[in-house]
Amino acid sequence: MSTPLLKIEHLEVHYGDLIGVSDVSLEVAEGSVVALLGSNGGGKTTTLNAIAGLIPVHSGSITFRGEGIAGQPAYAIVRKGLALAPEGWRLFVQQSVENNLLLGATPLRDKSRAAGLLERVYEIFPRLAERRSQRAGTMSGGERQMLAVGRALMSDPKLLMLDEPSLGLAPAVVESMYETFGRLHKEGLTILLAEQSIELALEVSDFATVLQVGKSVLSGTAAALAEDPQVQRAYLGAG
Repeated sequence: MSTPLLKIEHLEVHYGDLIGVSDVSLEVAEGSVVALLGSNGGGKTTTLNAIAGLIPVHSGSITFRGEGIAGQPAYAIVRKGLALAPEGWRLFVQQSVENNLLLGATPLRDKSRAAGLLERVYEIFPRLAERRSQRAGTMSGGERQMLAVGRALMSDPKLLMLDEPSLGLAPAVVESMYETFGRLHKEGLTILLAEQSIELALEVSDFATVLQVGKSVLSGTAAALAEDPQVQRAYLGAG
């Protein structure tokens, strides 16, 4: 088997005396879409934030492209080719759409690439091109989600992490966003997707890991997990 693009083993993260995740392990193969599933509070966001270097790792390992990255600062991790579009977007709301996007290009070693990446993002999300001078804080939820993903793409990642991209959005907007994720995947981008909407995530993923109270409890192909009685009972409303 080839070495996975991302491998996490026995990840443990603490918030002071509280344990955010206690034992998470997963692998992401290059070119795949992997879903990180579970209910609210299961540890999905904590896991993604730890991978991205936004919060410290208490124990366990995170390996990206064969290199241990646990404990490295977020700016260094982004430069290695790993970007996060966070839950709640975390935009600079007083800045324009274009300025938010250009901030996403800050990690690039070759700054001359920013213009080409900006045009690519505008081609992927034409709405952002139309709104390029608009303040981010005046945009709709769907537009803000586009902007958060576009900003992550500006660092030209090899692995894009998406934290709850469907949260709070209208069904038509969610459908459009997921069509875009499918296109990015076909173009070769590897995606790690954290979702509360289990059914939606399993439809678009190759593999999935289920978290419960900070632990990975099930892993396998998306097709197998969709048929798993435990997943059906807990998440898909089956009797």
